[in-house]
Amino acid sequence: MIRIVIADDHTIVREGLKQLLSATADLTVVGEAQNGHEVLQRIRDSDFDVLLLDMSMPGKSGIELIKQVHNEKPKLRILVLSMHEEEEYAVRALKAGAAGYITKESASAQLVAAIRKVAGGGAFISPAVAEQFALGVMPQSEGLPHTALSNREFQVFQMLVRGVSVTVIADTLNLSVKTVSTHKSNVMQKMGMANQSELILYAVNHRLLDNPGASH
Repeated sequence: MIRIVIADDHTIVREGLKQLLSATADLTVVGEAQNGHEVLQRIRDSDFDVLLLDMSMPGKSGIELIKQVHNEKPKLRILVLSMHEEEEYAVRALKAGAAGYITKESASAQLVAAIRKVAGGGAFISPAVAEQFALGVMPQSEGLPHTALSNREFQVFQMLVRGVSVTVIADTLNLSVKTVSTHKSNVMQKMGMANQSELILYAVNHRLLDNPGASH
C-alpha cells in the first residue's frame, strides 16, 4: 500500500484528488496539508511514502519548501503538482529534490501512474524535461535571461510578474522590504529589463506566467 499526503491550499482540489485516488486499491490518502507549515508538520508527525505537493501555496512553498522537505526526509518521495507546463519549473523542482513533476491539467490521466513510479524509486517527468536532464543543459532556454536567476530571484520574479508589490512579497516570503528590493534589482539587471512591464511581457512570451484567471 502506498501512503500519500496531499498538500494543496484549495479544499476542492484536495477532495478531487482524494476521489481520483480512492478508486485505486494500492493507494491510500493518510493526510492533508493546506500550507507549507502543515506540510512540515505532516512529515515530522506521520510516516508515509509520497507527498503530493502543490507548487504554489501560502507561506513557504515551491522550491524552498521542496528543499526543506527533502533535507528533513531524504527518503520521502515528492511528486509536484503544478499549473505550470514550462519545463523551467520542473527542472528547478527536480534539482531541489522532487522525484516527479506533473501538471494539474494532466493529473487525471497520469496521477496514479506518476505516484506508483515515484513510490517505486523512479522519476516521473515529461519527455522534454528528461531530454534537458540527459543533455545536462537546457537547450530551448540556453542563453535566456531567466535561467540565470537564483531560485529566490526566480521566486521574486514570479510574484513581480503577477503584479504583487514589493511589500507584499516581503510579507509573504518573510523577508525585509530592503532584501526584496535588492532581489528585484538583481532580477532587472540579470534580465536586462528596464521596468516591470517588460518583465511581464517577457513572462507572457516565455509562458512563465500563471494561467489568466487562475489562482495558482
